[in-house]
Amino acid sequence: MQYKAHRYQQYAQNFIETHPVAAVFLDMGLGKTVITLSAIFNLLFDSFLVQKILVVAPLRVARDTWPQEVAKWNHLSELKFAVAVGTEAERVAAIQARADLLIINRENIKWLVETQNNKINFDMVVIDELSSFKNHRTQRSKALMKIRPKVKRIVGLTGTPASNGLMDLWAQYRILDMGQRLGKFITAYRQAYFVPDKRNAQVVFSYKPTSYAEREIHKLISDITISMKACDHLQMPTLVTTAVAVKLSDSERTSYNTLKKDLVLELKGQQITASNAGSLSGKLSQMANGAVYDDDGKVTVIHNQKLDALEDIIESANGQSVLIAYWFKHDLKRIEAKLKTLKVRYKTIDNSQSIEEWNANKIQVGLIHPASAGHGLNLQKGGNNLIWFSIPWSLELYQQTVARLWRQGQSSKTVVVQHLVCEGTIDERILKALQDKSITQNSLIKAVKAELEGGL
Repeated sequence: MQYKAHRYQQYAQNFIETHPVAAVFLDMGLGKTVITLSAIFNLLFDSFLVQKILVVAPLRVARDTWPQEVAKWNHLSELKFAVAVGTEAERVAAIQARADLLIINRENIKWLVETQNNKINFDMVVIDELSSFKNHRTQRSKALMKIRPKVKRIVGLTGTPASNGLMDLWAQYRILDMGQRLGKFITAYRQAYFVPDKRNAQVVFSYKPTSYAEREIHKLISDITISMKACDHLQMPTLVTTAVAVKLSDSERTSYNTLKKDLVLELKGQQITASNAGSLSGKLSQMANGAVYDDDGKVTVIHNQKLDALEDIIESANGQSVLIAYWFKHDLKRIEAKLKTLKVRYKTIDNSQSIEEWNANKIQVGLIHPASAGHGLNLQKGGNNLIWFSIPWSLELYQQTVARLWRQGQSSKTVVVQHLVCEGTIDERILKALQDKSITQNSLIKAVKAELEGGL
């Protein structure tokens, strides 16, 4: 296929080529993969500034998306790549292949550094979904930092750089510039731009940014950062989001409130205990969905209100494809059981074959987990309806999942996202929290946004 870059794509490509350290915040659907590959191609064969590139990405993105993009575009035909996923033997074979581009999933970075450290000769690294390196304590972050001094050029790609607030940025930028802009230590960064928020005596549970934090942080990173929003550069379909109210019966409401108040619930002969606030949040989310794990790990069903609402939505879709996002394993099992009784064709979207079938309109109901399929998958050809059976706390996973359908290439003029919200439960709080987190992230995006005159 012939590649004809939009003006914003050429701008982003030039930015990568002219900045040895580049943070590129591209909204979902703007074509960050082909933009980066085009820059890599020019750096390899035009300016000769790099010789071997490492791409680090989520598993399915590394296995499917990057290879597909290289094969898709005519101008990239001379680019040789190898994919280091699968068994150790398959990974070693990929490393030994004569390739310009080695693509590896982020889970194997530690293995790569430990087993191939002396042989590592990458002069450029691309991190697809930089936000997955926001925790500096993870093995993947520590491993990448070990080889970072050897790398001449680095690119960080993401659409959600600060999904949980400005604190997320420090670890990401430390990998990019080795601490030049936001400092080499998280403690100093925290002391400079944050103050204690929730605390118990001397124990601080969380921090909040100071009044000047956003302005100062944005100023520090602006020279190596660009960001673009899809709605500014693409004719995107209209995004319609709605909340479908689900009501509990009096007895179901009593069970929910008892656990919320006492942290312990005796239900159908089984004891359900929430040991702390995090555990309580998980238990209440499960109860809002209709089932909960007891203290022995067994599933206790409380209600089927969301399943009934799901049935109504599927029926009203009148045969059109529907994508359902779930979170807990018992959500999946109960949804599958419901779909079987409805005699609906369904499939979990978790591998290359199921993705192809979904996009070929062979699946009426697709089931997707945000954590395993949120990044990089193109599902827009298979439908335009997304239902959140369970709403996650993570803004990043939420936005990325929505973007599987709401993106360039969506044939429908409208993408409909429906949330099954159990009234008076934690569902409502999660939606509110997602909206609050979005404010911080949007301010970051806006502050470093590339101001392109004349639009596309």
